[in-house]
Amino acid sequence: MVVGEMAEPVEVLVVGGGPGGYTAAARAAELGKEVLLVERSDLGGVCLNVGCIPSKVFTTAAHDLARSARLPVQGPQLQPRIDLSGLQAWRKQVVDRLVGGVSATLGRVRVVSGTAFFLDEHRISVESGDHVQHYRFEQAILATGSQPVELAALPVDGTRVFDSTGVLAFDEVPPSLVVVGGGYVGMELGMAFAHFGTRVTVVEATDRLLAGFDPDLVQVVTARAGELGIDIRLGTTAVGVQADNLLVRTDGTDDQVPAHAILVAVGRGPVTDDLQLDRLGLTVTATGHVPVDEQGRTALPHVYAIGDITHGPALAHKAMAEGVVAAEAISGLPSAIDAQVPLIAFTDPEIAAVGLTAEQAEEQGYEVVVGRSSFATSGRAVVLGEADGMVKIVVDAETDVVLGVHMVGPSACDLIAQAAVAVETACRTEDLAAIIHPHPSLVETVHAAAVAARRRAARRRNR
Repeated sequence: MVVGEMAEPVEVLVVGGGPGGYTAAARAAELGKEVLLVERSDLGGVCLNVGCIPSKVFTTAAHDLARSARLPVQGPQLQPRIDLSGLQAWRKQVVDRLVGGVSATLGRVRVVSGTAFFLDEHRISVESGDHVQHYRFEQAILATGSQPVELAALPVDGTRVFDSTGVLAFDEVPPSLVVVGGGYVGMELGMAFAHFGTRVTVVEATDRLLAGFDPDLVQVVTARAGELGIDIRLGTTAVGVQADNLLVRTDGTDDQVPAHAILVAVGRGPVTDDLQLDRLGLTVTATGHVPVDEQGRTALPHVYAIGDITHGPALAHKAMAEGVVAAEAISGLPSAIDAQVPLIAFTDPEIAAVGLTAEQAEEQGYEVVVGRSSFATSGRAVVLGEADGMVKIVVDAETDVVLGVHMVGPSACDLIAQAAVAVETACRTEDLAAIIHPHPSLVETVHAAAVAARRRAARRRNR
């Protein structure tokens, strides 16, 4: 092993080249800092290489299949089928193109490949093959991301039991797939494979799917899953594998579910173990997360942490926003992290939310009015043949301020952006209702929900 004896000086060190890390590095360099980015695997991280982008290749293909199945009613005559090997080739093209884009944004950043671990509060060691290099940093941003949570009863073997990375590498459609975990990853991939023709079973230990989303929205996704023939087993735990079956337990009763493949999707945990954070004097929570303030600063004022290794949803857009804030804080700018993070899932139909649910708002003492609008009233949604779903707007009855927006339906993951602006700016339904929305368009449903909320509030005041 060759060791660099001298510690090379670095102004800003970024550990991790995923969405949070590369965004932080690019912003710090833009602000005039000398930046070193260390990534042990592929630039772009899990999201770009084996996570959110590849999974959207799959969900988009599933959506296209579903849409093509409706086309005969609308005129076009097609006989669609899924070619998973062709889909994998397209996935590679997409990832390669986007990785190239990330590389281009890091033109002023020095990128080093290797595994990093801390030596003390200002020194880090990076191992690459048989070479070790030490660096002395002034400021550091930790952005090492997360990894799938493992189940002792279902060790991932890459043969029958897979994590999401393994499933996204399939080049053949399995006859049957059991998804362990009814969160957004499990439901996105489970519904995609159901569209591909796979017999899908979802096993969820709790009493509901898609925890964190409004139950009214989840009901729409659950109904669609039933139409796709997905067998959903709530309150059920996976206890092992026997031959070609997954062993499950529901209310103390054991059962077997046939499974050519098993996807374990029970969440993600922070990757911090290899960093040797104890040498920094930093401690993590019981879940392995690093405590930070509103700028991402840890207990050490010159060390920041962002993304999945901090508390909150493990989402790329959260990590990217935190990366910008950390880079700006290092540069002396008064930036701070905003808690309003949109939640999205590319299920069928898509589901998205930002801000408070009605229940959460009431728990915080608000008098609440809820405005609803169905996509069935949207001309655009009806033309698309995707009229299932709704928009719910949660409003403070006293001030008319929008507290939260929740939607399920076509393009919900895009439409939520307007809702995020409304919540972030403390917009009133009066403002939303006054905006002229294009017709026919899906976003008219957001407008209609705002109008409905205003009418409900008016009736409430006139009682």
